Amino acid sequence: MRALGVPTGPDGRRRSLLTAVGIVLLLLATATDLLVAGVDGHSRWPQLVVLPIGLAALLWPAARRPARLTLAVRAAVPAVLSGVVTGAVFLAGREALAGPGEIAILLCLLLLTVRDCPVRWAVVCGVLVGAAVLVLPYRQSFGESSVNPFQMLLPVCVVTGLAGYLRALDHRRRVAVTEIQRAERLAMAADLHDFVAHHVTGILVQTQVAQLLATTDSERLNGILKDVERSATEALASMRRTVGLMREVPEAGATDRHPAGDLAALPELVEGFAGPVGPKVVLHRDPSVPDGLPHEVQAAACRVVQEALTNVRRHAADATEVTVGLAYDGRVLEVTVRDDGRGGARLPQAARGGGFGLVGLTERVTALGGELRTGPRPARRGWEVTAILPAEKAPR
Repeated sequence: MRALGVPTGPDGRRRSLLTAVGIVLLLLATATDLLVAGVDGHSRWPQLVVLPIGLAALLWPAARRPARLTLAVRAAVPAVLSGVVTGAVFLAGREALAGPGEIAILLCLLLLTVRDCPVRWAVVCGVLVGAAVLVLPYRQSFGESSVNPFQMLLPVCVVTGLAGYLRALDHRRRVAVTEIQRAERLAMAADLHDFVAHHVTGILVQTQVAQLLATTDSERLNGILKDVERSATEALASMRRTVGLMREVPEAGATDRHPAGDLAALPELVEGFAGPVGPKVVLHRDPSVPDGLPHEVQAAACRVVQEALTNVRRHAADATEVTVGLAYDGRVLEVTVRDDGRGGARLPQAARGGGFGLVGLTERVTALGGELRTGPRPARRGWEVTAILPAEKAPR
């Protein structure tokens, strides 16, 4: 059913039922026009001219409808045709029925036109359809001048107001969706920066070491080059994945629209950071830390560790040991990254970053209601990054 485009959820079934009921009522109303016109002895030619065109404009399936039959065209043609019929009957001094079927068709077209047409066409076609409804009473006047021209004003105003309200709701919904998509793309761009900056910084460090070992220790050089290849491959994969999500074209077989990044990825992240030339990295995960923490909390924790390790490479290349700690007290997750570096950096100045990583990290943590603290350790024995992330208790 879903493959055929038929709604399968409760809301979809409810909308389908309401649409079917509306179509049945509209057909009954048009049948009533023809029946009453025959019983009262009125000519049926106005109904036979207007009703089929109006029903086709409303009920023609979109999949089989020619592209040139836009909503503006489908609204204007029945409105003009109805107005011409009314004018012909009035000028001829004859009486013809303007029943509920024709009124319902014109009001439905007015609703759709004001709600969905571009502004310019909504005004033009709305005036045409509204005028066609307002002059319907003249069709039963026998040419008299005592017809009340405001007889149909109330339903026209009500339908126009309802359509304008629905149009405003649609506009606000589109704006909200656009803002959400923009925020998601910005978040994905920030994730892309984190991934690529982490891997590229590692590539720079490993390349510098490879240059030193090229003439002194060729055996270690092969392992370093493999790590460089792995880091470059992971960076490219991260870029492809994130750019694909930003374009809303997920990879084949992908089931998650979030970039990878959770507590389960920390061991691999730590191991990849150490490598053959990096400092010793120790991961301490308290047994109280559950696996079922919310995804956004796990992603933030992973980004904190990733950015902190990247900063060690950038600003503390002389560090010999880095400690990553995770603790959980039932309410908050505490992430701590400590190093023993003294600020020695082998990287060029352009590769050390402009300080925007910690700014983005602070925004991510505070958006979750948490706190990020950074600063030197006591006795100037390195640097420490601590993130406090509120988290719900994991289900058991």
